[in-house]
Amino acid sequence: MTVTPFSNLASAAHPLPALISVNSELVRGTEAEILAKLLPRVQGESVALDLSGVERIDAAGIAALITLYCTAVEAGTDFSVVSPSHHVLELLRLVGLESILVAGSSRSRRTRPCQECPAA
Repeated sequence: MTVTPFSNLASAAHPLPALISVNSELVRGTEAEILAKLLPRVQGESVALDLSGVERIDAAGIAALITLYCTAVEAGTDFSVVSPSHHVLELLRLVGLESILVAGSSRSRRTRPCQECPAA
């Protein structure tokens, strides 16, 4: 299934998380579309979001990532960010979300209950 501006890189039936590539900016004005497309996915399956092609992200984009994470926690699925661009990784580090959202980070992503998420 291909969803513009996203491309699905893994099968939902595969035991690994569905790998979905975001091919747009994560900024105010795009977050509603991103949430509309991805919230149903994270409610029903584990998702890894490839952000290697995202060069711009703002507070609305970060809030969308938090919402997706919190939704996955509540649904009992996993949500992570993989291959964030340099700029995205810098901002996630700056706001303290790298260890929670980025796959392969040293700390567990589920160290905080979802109720503490500002977007919940």
